[in-house]
Amino acid sequence: MSSHAPAPPSPSSADGPVHDVLIVGGGLVGASLAIALDGLGLDVALLEAAPAGALPAVFDQRNLSLAEASVRALRALDVLPRLRAPAGAIARIHISRSGDFGRVVLDAAEYGREAFGQVVVARDFGEALEAKLSDLPRLRRHRPARFVGFADGAGGDGAGDGADGLRRVRIADADGERLLAARLVVAADGTASAVREALGIATARHDYGQTLFVARVCGDRAPDGTAWERLTDHGPTAVLPRGDGHYGTIHGVAADAADAVAALDDDAYLARLQRAFGWRAGRFLSVGPRSAYPIVRVLAERLTAPRAVVVGNAAQTLHPIGAQGFNLGLRDALTLVECIAAGRARGEDAGAAAVLADYAARRREDRARTLDFSDGLARLTANPSPLLSPLRGLGLLALDHDAALRAQLVGSAMGYRGDVPRLCREAAA
Repeated sequence: MSSHAPAPPSPSSADGPVHDVLIVGGGLVGASLAIALDGLGLDVALLEAAPAGALPAVFDQRNLSLAEASVRALRALDVLPRLRAPAGAIARIHISRSGDFGRVVLDAAEYGREAFGQVVVARDFGEALEAKLSDLPRLRRHRPARFVGFADGAGGDGAGDGADGLRRVRIADADGERLLAARLVVAADGTASAVREALGIATARHDYGQTLFVARVCGDRAPDGTAWERLTDHGPTAVLPRGDGHYGTIHGVAADAADAVAALDDDAYLARLQRAFGWRAGRFLSVGPRSAYPIVRVLAERLTAPRAVVVGNAAQTLHPIGAQGFNLGLRDALTLVECIAAGRARGEDAGAAAVLADYAARRREDRARTLDFSDGLARLTANPSPLLSPLRGLGLLALDHDAALRAQLVGSAMGYRGDVPRLCREAAA
């Protein structure tokens, strides 16, 4: 059966209850958006593929690097205080490239901060999100359920935006197919977004030819707060300070070598990881289960359609270098909440054209600059040309010694880029 959290009665259309906002996708960004919307007093529904008592697959052993702006927002939303496992503070960032001279070291203390951000395990974060979602009495949860399409095949041409200002969505659950109606439908259903496709929003794709292996590693030294990023021809190798005394590792390999790397036993994999990263964090002693993720950039060519918006990975799936993905998606969600609140103050509903136009305009700079940063860094550092090696080395040296460039990098790393949502800007109490 589909399960629904208790909620006040909703207005009804001919098809059934009408939600102010229907969020499709209960992952990182979708769940965060539902939590952020709670204070507006709207009828919000969350369509989730996972049944009650289970977490979506995205909440696995991956490590999430939360920028300071995200940490502030998630504390304000009462999510981070619900973490049962400790987070790892990122007090320093060390960036270097294999085969090149030069490196960049950023220390949070030099900028009056204790940390640039925090590292949390995706599963731990998912449990904290779920704990908060369970405390939202107004939230209506349709689960397990999946998005089937829009009524009458309506897509992004306005056909689904009827005279009554509603989007009608077909969903399937244990009881079969039925219709939901909403003033705004939010696509938060990930890289392969079915909602984005049904809206007719095209995407631009780029395959980086890389696969990232993610695993927990135990070393002979405890993490000291340094987040290491070692760049190579085949992608980044990152070693992150977890709060449990282990390291979160991300190891990029060429896509055509992924099967061979996946077949390595633990000792051989650790030896490969040690060769790629070096000895900056000491000797790696053991490794936990490994997961592999092919890296493909997917960008939605527009963010809105009549009474619909795409956010998070449905809007842009980035190369994970620089740890920008979830932080950008969270800013999507928080900005959307602010736009909806501003629209309500003008007497507009959540899916009004002016609200969506405001959202698209406010996300333009942050999105463009983050995409340029992530993609540019991924392409430059993965270029094996020896002719570029001295240029890369000089670039790292210049960045390490130029206070203005370093400050710009630090601001971006902490999530302060473009039009920053209010919850991200407010100083922690």
